[in-house]
Amino acid sequence: MGKAPAANDESSRGFSAFERMRMSVGMKQSACGWEMELAAWAGGAVRVAGVDEVGRGPLFGPVVAAAVVLPTECAGDAARLAGLNDSKLLKEAERERLAGEIRELAVAWAVARVDVATIDRVNIREATRMAMRMAIGEVAADFALVDGNCAVDLSGLSCGQRTVVKGDRLSMSIAAASVVAKVDRDGLMRRMDAEFPGYGLARHKGYGTAEHLAALRRLGATDEHRRSFRPVREALG
Repeated sequence: MGKAPAANDESSRGFSAFERMRMSVGMKQSACGWEMELAAWAGGAVRVAGVDEVGRGPLFGPVVAAAVVLPTECAGDAARLAGLNDSKLLKEAERERLAGEIRELAVAWAVARVDVATIDRVNIREATRMAMRMAIGEVAADFALVDGNCAVDLSGLSCGQRTVVKGDRLSMSIAAASVVAKVDRDGLMRRMDAEFPGYGLARHKGYGTAEHLAALRRLGATDEHRRSFRPVREALG
């Protein structure tokens, strides 16, 4: 198999800066890499945001989305954000470390939350898209790499988009957004555990575990429980 030329090889002369960066990254790229960002930059985008959500499935609390714009030079530096991947594949300590690095390194980052009242009013799918749009607007992205297969309504924003199924395992920017969103929501659930004791929120983060459902039947629902979700309605009888 042929070897991609290094960016400083004679054979790389005549290529654009982003083409040379793609060649230098290509041979050492892991599954979670930079190909989508490189394509967006090569196409003229400047502020490419990875976008992901956390909290579609829980019975409690807001849905959270994050948008992260990473600097272009990150694509050529494997030491930066080492170990970054889908937040679900990382241990809590790894997520906390990476979230701090991402926030420090990013050109821009934002977290947006959509509350339970809105989720119950418009449904979780639309609430998730609302949170994503809010986060994208906050970072002033001109192109968004959106995790999943559902495009976000970006009318009124000067921003293109590409949806990417399992993007948090393919794109470094989307993975960064998944980590920032996960750390934000998990921290919120730990704080809300003190406000709403007895439900075990710090442990299950609002998901419909046996512990959570038993607590719902025993204690009833709070204002932060999603009554549009069947398990909540069923637990309340």
